Amino acid sequence: MSGLPDGARYYPGYFDRSGQEALVKAIRAVVAAAPLYRPVMPRSGRPFSVRMTNCGSLGWVADKAGYRYQPRHPVTDALWPEIPPVLLSLWAAVADYPHSPEACLVNVYDESAKMGLHQDKDETALDAPVVSISLGDDCRFRIGGVERGGKTASLRLASGDVFVLGGAARLCHHGVDRIDPQTSTLLTKGGRINLTLRRVTLPDGQPA
Repeated sequence: MSGLPDGARYYPGYFDRSGQEALVKAIRAVVAAAPLYRPVMPRSGRPFSVRMTNCGSLGWVADKAGYRYQPRHPVTDALWPEIPPVLLSLWAAVADYPHSPEACLVNVYDESAKMGLHQDKDETALDAPVVSISLGDDCRFRIGGVERGGKTASLRLASGDVFVLGGAARLCHHGVDRIDPQTSTLLTKGGRINLTLRRVTLPDGQPA
């Protein structure tokens, strides 16, 4: 697709229907071990419009104390479950990065949920890309530049699509303007699941 910043890569229809169903099954197992919860914004305590959970050795959390990665679920205090093998295989295929992801953030959108423009910058390993997978209803995804403000581009992400933010696009602002209800039959109750694979820490011996 034209109009995307250098380093952003879009793989429409990467997962076919059977692959999407397998991913949903894997994520249901993750949620059974690490229940969905609704994080809140730092300082204001305003709740997110999405529910979330994580898998991997680290998970991204948000609360009044700030944004961070930690090894345990903030509600249950249990260790996060492992990243499913199918997602590790995806990372190996598209990330172009020599080390495995440490976190997979699971965001669950209902038809009214959205995500404002933001940067993924709580990681130390900013040389590693963020790999995103869409499941369920279509969304209107927006991406801008590294600096806030300025020109943005938007595209419709459908179930099974994969999007990679790497290279010069790694710190581009991005978000979800809206969910388009009833555009997919994948999820029984509708809505959208977004999975983002991240490498959080630098490999041992690599300078920050």
